Amino acid sequence: MREKAVISIAAIIALAIVVYSCIEPDAPMETPADEWLAGGSQTIFDRGASAFSTQFPNLGGIRPRVHAIGDGAFGATFVSAPAPVNSGLGPIFNNVSCTSCHVGDGRGKPPLAGEQNTSMLIRLSVEGTSQHGGPKPAPGFGLQLQQRSIFGVAPEASFRIEYSEYVVAMNDGTKYSLRRPNYFIENSYIPLPAGLMTSPRVAPPVFGLGLLEAISDEDILAHADENDDNKDGISGRPNKVWNEAKQATVLGRFGWKANNPDLLQQSAGAYNEDMGITNFVFRKESGYGQLQGIESDQYDVTDSLLQCVVFYIKTLAVPARRNANETTVVRGKTMFMDAGCASCHTPRQKTKTDVAFPEISSQTIYPYTDLLLHDMGEDLADHRPDFEASGSEWRTPPLWGIGLTRVVNGHNNFLHDGRAQSLMEAILWHGGEAQSARDKVRAMSKEDRDALIKFLESL
Repeated sequence: MREKAVISIAAIIALAIVVYSCIEPDAPMETPADEWLAGGSQTIFDRGASAFSTQFPNLGGIRPRVHAIGDGAFGATFVSAPAPVNSGLGPIFNNVSCTSCHVGDGRGKPPLAGEQNTSMLIRLSVEGTSQHGGPKPAPGFGLQLQQRSIFGVAPEASFRIEYSEYVVAMNDGTKYSLRRPNYFIENSYIPLPAGLMTSPRVAPPVFGLGLLEAISDEDILAHADENDDNKDGISGRPNKVWNEAKQATVLGRFGWKANNPDLLQQSAGAYNEDMGITNFVFRKESGYGQLQGIESDQYDVTDSLLQCVVFYIKTLAVPARRNANETTVVRGKTMFMDAGCASCHTPRQKTKTDVAFPEISSQTIYPYTDLLLHDMGEDLADHRPDFEASGSEWRTPPLWGIGLTRVVNGHNNFLHDGRAQSLMEAILWHGGEAQSARDKVRAMSKEDRDALIKFLESL
């Protein structure tokens, strides 16, 4: 009997292989269960503290070694020159390593009163645009406030946050107290320029970005509806940004305002602005006022090591969904869809075919983002344009993994500046194009709102 059972199982497997081999490669093979695999074949089943820090499970060849080298570099602490290892920090900077901001490859938060800032920065600019259409650097400060410096050099300034209470009531009378942040730049080494525009940003999660990078421009643009031609109140539009390496204007997809074109520029820019580390993409020191953009032939990070860091970020896997078939979670997904949240937080995407990198090729993924800009209303506006993004527009952030934020990062701070201290608070800050969805959530019963949050926590 056991032998017959083994033969039967073998026959079924053989039949499945034959049937599968007859199916066209692009034929849809999805079932409702596939959404558990948020990152397609690059999904990992880890709901612990390392949920955002695991490499793709099926990297081939020497790629795991490259990932490991990038992992080490991502966590490396830089020091001021001269030094035998990791030299070149500063002279002005925000932090000393990538992982200091992206703890556990996850989400940053604003500092508490009296707490040293570790994972938040302030973008700067003045009226006008740069040579390539981006924000115009603030005289003496550049595009980012650096609040730390090496010995003998003055930091640019410091900043503090004060919050005022903002109460929102649901239709059933339930009240939520929201925090409205106010930012103050202090102790500047020179007077702040007139008309200074600021934009606070917490560090975003970095897992799954390689899969987002692998979505074709055409697929992203297919979701755009800049003039709201379908009259649904949603006008997602792309940002067009400067690619420093390619010396061309291209589609933006990374950063809170989709102001970076790819992971190379995102990483190289963070090295340069956040740590003062020069590289082959950004060759000048970031200290506009104190160093006047000095350029050196000796970069602080080598080309190969920078590329390894990019590969590390590109090959960070996505955690699987949890409890996706629970009744309350299924109900919450219905609430999410009925409220219209999916109009911006597009559940499903597919990566393009890439024969050179089969691990990310033709993957069906569930990031819950369209990677487009949306007007989020006055309450979330920073009033600082960034290429084609207006002062009230933000890129739709991915929602995958959001339910593991507290597990990995020890907090539940959300939105671009971390003002929201829960997922419901984040929803209640939505305005502009998202106001209709927000109002539908406010009109829900408590049971439906709780189910909605359970759904988001399952992502």
